[in-house]
Amino acid sequence: MGFPQPGIFALGTASHAYLEFDLRPGCDVEGTVARVAGLREPRTTIGGVNLVAGFRPSLWASVAPDASIPAVTGFDSPIVGPSGLTMPATQHDVVAWITGASYDVVFDLSREIQAGLGDDLVLVDEEVGWPYHHDLDLTGFIDGTENPTLVEAMGVAVVPDGSPGGGGSVLLLQRWEHDVPAWEGLATAAQEAVIGRRKADSEELDPVPPDSHVGRTDQDRFGRIFRRNIAYGTVRRHGTLFVGFCAFQAPLVAMLESMVGAAGSPPGSEPADALMRFARPLTGAFYAIPSADRLAAFGPAVADRSGDDGVSPAASRGPS
Repeated sequence: MGFPQPGIFALGTASHAYLEFDLRPGCDVEGTVARVAGLREPRTTIGGVNLVAGFRPSLWASVAPDASIPAVTGFDSPIVGPSGLTMPATQHDVVAWITGASYDVVFDLSREIQAGLGDDLVLVDEEVGWPYHHDLDLTGFIDGTENPTLVEAMGVAVVPDGSPGGGGSVLLLQRWEHDVPAWEGLATAAQEAVIGRRKADSEELDPVPPDSHVGRTDQDRFGRIFRRNIAYGTVRRHGTLFVGFCAFQAPLVAMLESMVGAAGSPPGSEPADALMRFARPLTGAFYAIPSADRLAAFGPAVADRSGDDGVSPAASRGPS
């Protein structure tokens, strides 16, 4: 039976860090994956942290084809709409997402991970996230209104047991920078038309403007996803980290294409999602998130083949 990595569903955490790595040239790929699989969050009940690890889909498929979700690809090329709006592709090899009750424990584990993987992986992108007024994003609107409940989320975000890649998930990770002066220069009614919801209570407008964000990413059309979005940044530059999980890649891709107007445009809509006039995607990557049991089993499987003592030198150097 495949069990998802529990950190996917660890709601209510106050601090987040996203570490993206690339393989160093010439590294032992299987040994590196084993070291990532050997990462462990501290076993504390107060101030503890959660860790979710994932891989470039082709990398995970190359070392664990039996545990891979079929037809999942990396974000290797930008998605470009007819007007030139672009979802940039910034695919990396490994992601570690750390969440915790406070940033000190998140910071400590982030440093351990970077030090433990540094021989084989280069840290190429790091972002720190934090919740904004409980459930708002930096537009001032409630984020994740259509998110499934935790009871439902398992069926949305996780591949069913018995299917290829059972217990795993597909992660879309993007960083969106907000144009704050332009956004805050809009009246509330104009902001609501861009989002497709009322600002006060998050109720959908009736009718929903077809070029609104809600209209362009309608989950009734594209399929449901489980979002763990979070705010990031400083006073000068800030925005939203989009963190979306799904059991299948197709709904995530279809939503991105609809936002830039490349495909699936609602009838009578403008060329693209109106929100993209006020928020700009800077990064984009898809990651295969293996099931917890398959990831945990990978390290020992490699270690058993590596030496008489049954401990792989690569795996043994990781933090525990």
